[in-house]
Amino acid sequence: MKNRFYDLNTYFKNIFGHRVHKITVDAGMSCPNRDGSLSTKGCIYCNASGSGTGFFQKGISVSDQILNARKYVIKRYKAKKFIAYFQSYTNTYAPVDQLKRLYDEALAIEEVAGLSIGTRPDCVNEEILTLLQGYAEKHLIWIEYGLQSAHDKTLALINRGHNFKAFKDAVEATQNRGINICVHVILGLPGESRTQMIETAKILSRMGIDGIKFHMLYVIKGTQAEAMLDQGTYTCITQEAYVDILCEFLAFLPENMVIQRLTSDPHPKELVAPLWAMRKKETIELIKKTLEEKNLYQGKWVRMTR
Repeated sequence: MKNRFYDLNTYFKNIFGHRVHKITVDAGMSCPNRDGSLSTKGCIYCNASGSGTGFFQKGISVSDQILNARKYVIKRYKAKKFIAYFQSYTNTYAPVDQLKRLYDEALAIEEVAGLSIGTRPDCVNEEILTLLQGYAEKHLIWIEYGLQSAHDKTLALINRGHNFKAFKDAVEATQNRGINICVHVILGLPGESRTQMIETAKILSRMGIDGIKFHMLYVIKGTQAEAMLDQGTYTCITQEAYVDILCEFLAFLPENMVIQRLTSDPHPKELVAPLWAMRKKETIELIKKTLEEKNLYQGKWVRMTR
């Protein structure tokens, strides 16, 4: 079997017929889990920059960020079209007129074929979804909901600030609008067993979600996770365990769900642990090898979730 999972590059080529690349955009957003609306601490793994570049706060506009990255992406990846990926913090957490200005600015660039918008499931409403639905008539639109786990006990432990029902409600409100839905899942969260992680796979497989991103829980400087690691109340998942669980997770997912990423990509200057998180290429190769050795592939066990 050649392809054991439906990767993002294959998905883009199926739609556009050529290479499409995502360009990360920092829109200067905040987060209700940081600004005091829900909490000031954030999730236990989130640092003060929210995985962002800080470009917007430095005065670099959305369009300039895309144009500055464009030449490099064309040269490195031979991409002909781009998706503007609004990544850092919560990119629907603003008045709809402000969101429209930012999204319009990105889409005004000729080579930008669509948007991918990272957000929280408790930060969308009818007005925002209607805006995205309008864009979806002419552009490829993805909304990426950070879930991390389907278990409320885990969500409370990581200070996520919402429960699984909030995610379920957001998915149902987003569906049937032409908007593609991607879910973010973290493997190796505190207190979660292998059984619980696979249960998350089974639950998500039944929800009609279009894509998924996998992350391991890695610890970065200045986070609550670092304090837990220092206190001995948390131990990082091993590379072997991560690969093993992820391969089984894939087998429970529908074969048409786009696997947008297989592992995290931490900044080396911020990473505390696990150090294997820096070996991204090695981890991906281990995943592919394990799928082959165990004869696993995306969708193999999906009927067991029905």
